[in-house]
Amino acid sequence: MRQFDGEVLFLDRSDINTDEIIPAKYLTEITKEALKPYCLEDLKLEGFDPKRDLAGKSVIVTRANFGCGSSREHAPWALEVNGIYTVIAENFARIFRQNMFNGGMLAIELPKETIDEIFREFKGKKTYAKISIDPAEIILEAEGKKKTYSYTLGGFEKALIEAGGWVGYAEKHY
Repeated sequence: MRQFDGEVLFLDRSDINTDEIIPAKYLTEITKEALKPYCLEDLKLEGFDPKRDLAGKSVIVTRANFGCGSSREHAPWALEVNGIYTVIAENFARIFRQNMFNGGMLAIELPKETIDEIFREFKGKKTYAKISIDPAEIILEAEGKKKTYSYTLGGFEKALIEAGGWVGYAEKHY
């Protein structure tokens, strides 16, 4: 099973769409690896530079409606090939969220108040916030501060994660 823990990339904006996750001009690439250098290159967020800020991160914490826009598998693939297997948000575009689970990746939804608290308590620290994830809890740590947040996944979502995604699930069950 994948490692879902690691350093957090905070993207403090709602409505980050699939074209900002991976620009449409790269959809002709035939391998996931070819998408790697272009992940989040069109994201306009003050102070954000994907070449600098994406390296070493494995979890994104963001606001509402992450992955809106065109329904394409390339957006989760671009995150995956960059080592980001977990996105935590208030909510997701439906197809993007399912594409995350189909790829064996986590799309965790938390209430707006919880997301606000996470940004307030952990974004902008001198040391990077780190996250640990187990089947029911998220543990965030930075500069001696530690908080635990609960989340839930549906049974089929858990099965997809345990199988490494839809292909692994299908191989086991069909």
